Amino acid sequence: MRNLSDTINRLSSLRAIRSGIGSRVPGPSARLSPLENFGSNPGMLGAKVHVPTKLKANAPLVVVLHGCMQTAETYAEGAGWLRLADEHGFALLFPQQQRSNNPNLCFNWFVPAHCQRDSGEPLSIRQMIAAMVANHGIDEKSIFITGLSAGGAMTSVMLATYPEVFAGGAVIAGLPYNCARTMPEAFDQMRGHIHLTERELQNRVRDASTHRGPWPTISVWHGTADHTVADSNADATVAQWRGVHDVDAAPSNVTNGRGWTRRRWNGSAGTGVIEQYQIIGMGHGTPITAGTGAGEGIPGPFVLDVGVSSTRILAASWKLGPIVHQTSVELSDDAVEGRLLELKPTSALRGEPSAPTPGGAAYQQILSIKQKIENALHAAGLMR
Repeated sequence: MRNLSDTINRLSSLRAIRSGIGSRVPGPSARLSPLENFGSNPGMLGAKVHVPTKLKANAPLVVVLHGCMQTAETYAEGAGWLRLADEHGFALLFPQQQRSNNPNLCFNWFVPAHCQRDSGEPLSIRQMIAAMVANHGIDEKSIFITGLSAGGAMTSVMLATYPEVFAGGAVIAGLPYNCARTMPEAFDQMRGHIHLTERELQNRVRDASTHRGPWPTISVWHGTADHTVADSNADATVAQWRGVHDVDAAPSNVTNGRGWTRRRWNGSAGTGVIEQYQIIGMGHGTPITAGTGAGEGIPGPFVLDVGVSSTRILAASWKLGPIVHQTSVELSDDAVEGRLLELKPTSALRGEPSAPTPGGAAYQQILSIKQKIENALHAAGLMR
């Protein structure tokens, strides 16, 4: 446990970093439009959408859930989904948490009323999807969902409570479905204190709806240096979904690149139904490749340029268009290795303090410390 003076020093460093990288953090996007009158909205959520001018007939829909301290606009730009949708003609839906529901803009993934079918935030998101289908002729067999952190945990909720709605989903730095039902349990789970057995986790997905298959494909992404949500939650999420997909504990194949590992589990038809991407040395956030091309994003808090675009890889695996999947060769070149090494300087590997790099693990750790302190101050009524 770091002492208070060390924490204060790190927060001071964070302020200096943020003052120097403000231009790198994506601002609000003028390309998102509000979605209104989409239903009873029991979760009292907002919603933003992006519908390309060249939306193709029977277009796919991707639902994107932001993380804590983020907005639909900042995450839409940062993760790179907007340019990809424009290029390939699919629609985007961005549910937006409200501060009246959660002061840190976190989806309430662990609150019982918000992790059940036909209740709270899940029902609001389901109503948004229904409105998008009706308004834009969306192909109901091509609806996907992804989210970061608390948005990743709410992605788990949506996949479990409405499995018939989604063809696939991706949980990024998130948690398994219904793994916590109180705030103390949620923090324990985030720290990696998994208190449910594999069977219990699997039963919670089975009990979340009357659906009995087919099940959405699952993609799980996590960094090994995540100090906000322990990467053991990625393993627990995979274990949870292995139950309904009826696959063995051992993956069907494992692919290693420089700084990343992908494990894939194939179903009875021989096609992948679960995959797990482990990004070595990455902190808490969504992995991207920075740039101006389709599927490339803008680095910022919790959106990390590590040379691996989760957005582009997911879009390719979901067949959202003629998107070239990043190959092992592309992910293994020296430039990618160099980016990943930036996340784990030699001094940090020895446990020595080092100057944090924007987008790196140390930088994300400082953001995590800051957020935890702010959460404690909110809880104590000392900060609004």
